[in-house]
Amino acid sequence: LKQVFNKDKTFRPKRKFEPGTQRFELHKRAQASLNSGLDLKAAVQLPHGEDQNDWVAVHVVDFFNRINLIYGTICEFCTERTCPVMSGGPKYEYRWQDDLKYKKPTALPAPQYMNLLMDWIEVQINNENIFPTRVGKCE
Repeated sequence: LKQVFNKDKTFRPKRKFEPGTQRFELHKRAQASLNSGLDLKAAVQLPHGEDQNDWVAVHVVDFFNRINLIYGTICEFCTERTCPVMSGGPKYEYRWQDDLKYKKPTALPAPQYMNLLMDWIEVQINNENIFPTRVGKCE
């Protein structure tokens, strides 16, 4: 179990919403509706009077946390030796391009690809221009 929480692995701590913010309240509402066994379509609908961007941001961060947790539990089984290619089955190979280090689509082992992907997503989530956290504070 220690390996799952090893900082050198791709597991990352959960992103959290600051208590007292509107997004924190939306997150609590989203969790309550998803955990109550309601119709999924109804559970993800924008609550009346809420900002659509805040609602989407809450779900993006929640999705990132869930994928991160799932990947953290399987990453020890997918090594550069056992997963030399990032693929989606025999017909699809994913290649990494970030226009910084990887200027052209580059084939990478799955763990390296996933590390780059999770880092990239985390940068996007932490970008105040994309996901502002100071907007919509509850009073």
